[in-house]
Amino acid sequence: MAEPSKLAITLRALRHRNFRLFFAGQLISLIGTWMQTVAQSWLVYRLTGSSALLGMVGFAGQVPVFLISPLGGLIADRHSRQRTVIATQTSAMVLAFIFAALTLTGSIHVWQIFVLAALLGVVNAFDIPARQAFLVEMVGREDLINAIALNSSMFNSARIIGPAIAGILVAAIGEGWCFFANAVSYIAVIIGLFLMNIPPAAARVREGSAARHIIEGFRFVAHTGPIRALLLLLGLVSITGMPYAVLMPIFADKIFHAGARGLGILMGFSGVGALMGALALATRREVRGLGRWVAISCGVFGASLIVFAFARSFWLAAAGLVPVGFAMMTQMGASNTLIQTMAPDRLRGRVMSIYSMMFMGMAPVGALLAGVIAERFGAPVTVAVGGVIAIAGSIAFGLRWPELRPEARQLVLAQQMVAGDPAEEVTAQGEADSESTPQAH
Repeated sequence: MAEPSKLAITLRALRHRNFRLFFAGQLISLIGTWMQTVAQSWLVYRLTGSSALLGMVGFAGQVPVFLISPLGGLIADRHSRQRTVIATQTSAMVLAFIFAALTLTGSIHVWQIFVLAALLGVVNAFDIPARQAFLVEMVGREDLINAIALNSSMFNSARIIGPAIAGILVAAIGEGWCFFANAVSYIAVIIGLFLMNIPPAAARVREGSAARHIIEGFRFVAHTGPIRALLLLLGLVSITGMPYAVLMPIFADKIFHAGARGLGILMGFSGVGALMGALALATRREVRGLGRWVAISCGVFGASLIVFAFARSFWLAAAGLVPVGFAMMTQMGASNTLIQTMAPDRLRGRVMSIYSMMFMGMAPVGALLAGVIAERFGAPVTVAVGGVIAIAGSIAFGLRWPELRPEARQLVLAQQMVAGDPAEEVTAQGEADSESTPQAH
């Protein structure tokens, strides 16, 4: 039989009708989300001119993910993930309509931006664990890895298109229409979710207190070396490296004097790199080697941040954001894939809630610190220091990962995410001195 084409391999999760509906709806919705993200940053900066307040708004919008995600993970493990995601997407749509109404009527104030950002953060605390855990129900185990990569590709396609549109709209007609467009875009994903035919899930255990079940998820992560190491590195990068995006309006305005349109271009170039990283992951048919990808991409992320921080040409800085986006998405996507292939289904929502805490929940602390430090020492120094810390983290992870490979391999085998004879795969893995996990379906 003929081997499937590379394109067919890259897009194999799209053969599932449910995932096609999800993919199409989310792509439209995420374009709107990125438009709102850029417009919100510019609105705060236009109203205040303060880098510290930029960081504080980022903190308000993301700290609920850190505080409430464990409860969101529990909901995802106890209840229908499809209905949970419908509820969260509808809530986000309502908040976007409120944001648009306040801005278009000229009655928006900074305190209202803080409140709306915080409420959206609460929604995300329930949405992210449920949406990540929902992927396996849409595509099954055999295409989970590809679905994660395509989901990241979709996210970053929107990240290219959304900021570019937002930069033009903000400069031409103001931030309010970006918020309105985002609100309307949620309709597509909500319709797609209602049209899905999801097979009945296995009975989920609901006995025992919520606290006991939440603690069970934390205990699993704390005692599982490979997952713990991946999450700690992700948290470190989120708190020190990721705040570069929060400071982007300062680079666009104060350093490059490019205004809102320049902000959209910078965000778009970062999105191009991230899309390339996600597509690189989508072409993979195995999880072997992803631990090494995590270590290398984290180091490249840090080095690229340093280059961006000290670039004095707008287009050189924009070009420097391509490897920043590529490395960031590669680390995030590879970590997500490894964690999901090692986590048991019954704990998937709770494990992904901790992933959300590390990836998005730690970012507000970083955003707050970055805003305050940038106010005193400048945005370039702040971003460069984050890059240095990311490089140090990549070295530490790279030295530790080889000791964790055997445990990671056994976890993947236990979840039946591999193909072939385990004994043969272990032998091949040892001879090749490759990563911990054998070839996946």
